[in-house]
Amino acid sequence: MTRSIARIVLLSLAVALLGLGATAQAQWGNVKAKFVYGGAPPTPPAINPNKDPEVCGKHKLVDEALLVDPNGGIANVVLYVRTKGVKVNPDYDKTANDKVVFDNKGCRFEPHVLTVRLTQTVELHNSDPVGHNSNLQPLGDTPVNPLLPGGAEADYKFNRAQTIPVPVTCNIHPWMKGYILPRDNPYAAVSAADGTLELKNVPTGELEFQAWHEKSGYLDTPKWPKGKFTLTVKAGDNDLGEIKVDPALFNK
Repeated sequence: MTRSIARIVLLSLAVALLGLGATAQAQWGNVKAKFVYGGAPPTPPAINPNKDPEVCGKHKLVDEALLVDPNGGIANVVLYVRTKGVKVNPDYDKTANDKVVFDNKGCRFEPHVLTVRLTQTVELHNSDPVGHNSNLQPLGDTPVNPLLPGGAEADYKFNRAQTIPVPVTCNIHPWMKGYILPRDNPYAAVSAADGTLELKNVPTGELEFQAWHEKSGYLDTPKWPKGKFTLTVKAGDNDLGEIKVDPALFNK
């Protein structure tokens, strides 16, 4: 009798633990989207370097303010969770204090748009053989404008989250422009060249999201006034599908 009771107790505990594991797993979901240009893909204007042409002229530089691939995918759309105090998946603890690189490479910024957490450090880097600077003037935060000789780097930490990405420019090469978005949580992503992006391990429940693009500002669509929308995130994949964007939005 005692052994039977013990077996029942152990079995009950095992079932309870499995249930807790399933519940914990069900607390997180992934949010996916693809941003598509609603017209013929535009060709980005070419840039002819007027500074350091022997170095910068080797690269096929273009104005990166609006990049659309042949299939209509829009690069560099930013999507982030706007809800304050959002719960963060423990898996993100491993990268909470990482250093992320924002590079001057090929006489352009790489990546064009970077997302970073306040707990992380940004390494402003120069991979080019010519000097650059990274002029960063965040609203309500410490400005910085380090001169970076070839191969040099300078660390920077944001102290304040921003609702729109902070422009970064190079005063030596005036065509160079990029953006950094500091947030107080890891739920921010930038669309790839094909227009796709994914926010991983987002807490389930109702959350407010924000979409932004360099040429449009907040990505204002009929369903997303001023680029904001609310989504009830479910466990597993939450696919927003193709978000077709009116070309007129980029003519502002």
